[in-house]
Amino acid sequence: MKKLTPAEAKGKIQRYCAYQERSHQEVRGKLFEYGLYTNEVDELITDLITDGFLNEERYAKAFAGGKFRMKKWGRIKIVNALEAQGLSQNCIKIGLKEISAEDYVSTLKSVLEKKGQEIDEENVFTRRDRISKYAIQKGYEPDLVWKLLKEMFPDKR
Repeated sequence: MKKLTPAEAKGKIQRYCAYQERSHQEVRGKLFEYGLYTNEVDELITDLITDGFLNEERYAKAFAGGKFRMKKWGRIKIVNALEAQGLSQNCIKIGLKEISAEDYVSTLKSVLEKKGQEIDEENVFTRRDRISKYAIQKGYEPDLVWKLLKEMFPDKR
């Protein structure tokens, strides 16, 4: 790819940011791909923030809400992904507010039910263990997972 001038890169990166919410890290990486220097990248990022193309709080909200609704991710996985994108704890907290407590629990229940139907296991303890590993890997809090699992799949006596 040929090196872009800062003016060419500005138009291109504005379209990139307008298409969907982006993190500063994604935009910075893209600008370096365009062959810009650090001072040019910093200046363009400042312009993008000033012009409203780049906003990490908006990004955090869109990311958290989207991953939760579409991929059924839990809070832990969402937080880890946002931290990997270099977002501040404050932005992450704001993003997590997109997920209501009721929706979170009902989504987790549906994840557990769906996985429970897929697992053909007679032993209730083994079954609960396999379901819990799946839900915890999706980013749900272990204590909440186990609380719900024990309600949904009680011990057979």
